[in-house]
Amino acid sequence: MKKDIHPDYHLIDVKMTDGTIVQMRSTYGKEGDTLSLDIDPTVHPAWTGGTSRLMDAGGRVSKFKKKYEGLGF
Repeated sequence: MKKDIHPDYHLIDVKMTDGTIVQMRSTYGKEGDTLSLDIDPTVHPAWTGGTSRLMDAGGRVSKFKKKYEGLGF
């Protein structure tokens, strides 16, 4: 195996959206750095079962539903 071609793999702190901190091994930053997440498995619908509702920002969702209402949505 060639030397000095692999990135440095070290422990970092990962700060979840609820404020909890988890230690993980990563190539991000330097040893002991903190990575703050905007979306993590505790809040993302893909992991929580998708129970969150769509927020209608500026009427876009209702506009879309009205445009395609005959297609079975």
